[in-house]
Amino acid sequence: MTNCDISNWLFITTCWNYAILIVLGHLRDFFHELFYGSIHKTPFGCAPLLSSFEDLYTRRIFRRVCDCWNRPIASRPGAYIEVMERISHDYNAHLELTGRTFKCLNLASYNYLGFAESPSHVQQQVLQSLDQFGVAQSSPYGHCGGYTQTHRDLEKTIARFVGQEDALIFSMGFATNSTTIPLLANSSECLIISDQLNHMSIVNGVRSSLKATVTVFKHNDMNHLERIVRKSILEGQPGSHKPWRMILIILEGIYSMEGEIANLKQAVEIKKKYGCYLYVDEAHSIGALGKTGRGVCEYCGVNPRDVDILMGTFTKSFGSVGGYVAANKEIIAHLRKNCYGLVYGSSMPTPCAQQALSALQVIMGEDGTDLGRRKLHQLNETSNYFREGLKKLGFEVISDIDSPVIITMLYNPSKCAALSRMCLEEGIAVVVVGAPATETLNSRVRFCVSAAHTKEDIDLALEKLDRLGDWTASKYKLFKSQAMNDLYNILF
Repeated sequence: MTNCDISNWLFITTCWNYAILIVLGHLRDFFHELFYGSIHKTPFGCAPLLSSFEDLYTRRIFRRVCDCWNRPIASRPGAYIEVMERISHDYNAHLELTGRTFKCLNLASYNYLGFAESPSHVQQQVLQSLDQFGVAQSSPYGHCGGYTQTHRDLEKTIARFVGQEDALIFSMGFATNSTTIPLLANSSECLIISDQLNHMSIVNGVRSSLKATVTVFKHNDMNHLERIVRKSILEGQPGSHKPWRMILIILEGIYSMEGEIANLKQAVEIKKKYGCYLYVDEAHSIGALGKTGRGVCEYCGVNPRDVDILMGTFTKSFGSVGGYVAANKEIIAHLRKNCYGLVYGSSMPTPCAQQALSALQVIMGEDGTDLGRRKLHQLNETSNYFREGLKKLGFEVISDIDSPVIITMLYNPSKCAALSRMCLEEGIAVVVVGAPATETLNSRVRFCVSAAHTKEDIDLALEKLDRLGDWTASKYKLFKSQAMNDLYNILF
């Protein structure tokens, strides 16, 4: 078989896999309604609450494999975790805990720098903050008690860390994007140009910008982005053809479902050339990329002041919660006063702010140790070692070098469930991803590497994944390589 034959075979078998599941789902619904009545009771005179296909997909497809995601843990998400076993007696309609746990190598958490198991001096600072301020503020950002000196210190430190004038912190990373973007593009004279594969928090923020015009460029394709920008400037606003007041380009540092790093240098060149604004989501890149962990700007050799808005979260590399927006003082002042994510939402709990602040100080070396430097080096070495190991085994890896998010393609949805369950039995915790989180034909497994992992941990994972890859027939690169060798032997 040639590469083309293998690609066609993957396409056919994946489509056939979904087709069988959908047809069987419809048949089960038909016989259920025939003998037992309607599955959902819609009140007379009311429209159905659930979309028919989404409801079918959830009940007949997702429910069959929901055990692959609904796995509670009984430990900190460190290098190893205790996964609680759940069983079902009604085909995953209900899941019950058995009381048994599995000790698993954790390749599923965003614990990039290992701060889920913080060093003792960081833990002590967090506990002191807990004693002083309590568990949570239970108050919005601007109300009495909702904003402490710890919050302000964190804002100043993160702004200094990423190279911006000022910063603003939020209690939730998702809300950071979804409540900030509408304030930046709040006019019919604004155009938002968003990457095709931007995170749902960005998509929600863009959709909330009700007056703005929105267009999408092909994922990480800067040539396509430039064509859209040039065309938009030439044609102007729809109908009136007046010049746009603002064009806002939005992209991510590392794309969490692809493990790819943005071509930021070229994006900045386009932004400068055409007078646009640039918004970069660094949720997965801050603390994980760059020699000193300062993210995609440092990694790509870009001056952070050339990026108008830098957004990031504290949930990944810093072992905390919440997010931040860093920009010039004028933008931050505008957001601080008007952002409804701050006005109506509770502020970040002070102990969580202290965890993020202490982790930042470790990364920057301001705690008096070289622990941050060693963590960054370990993360880089481990992620690249694991990525190359997967490639050598024959897995199809699509993520970029130096990315701690390592994506391996599975394609067939049935392989998601098979690999996830086999990994659990082998003591490896992984995340498998399928539709609708990815395109229908592009199911995959996402490995997240941590500075807490050792070379021995990775070797153990590769040894087990080698066997599992054979059992699930998911070593597509190996198959393609064999196909090319067969073709070469036939021709020569």
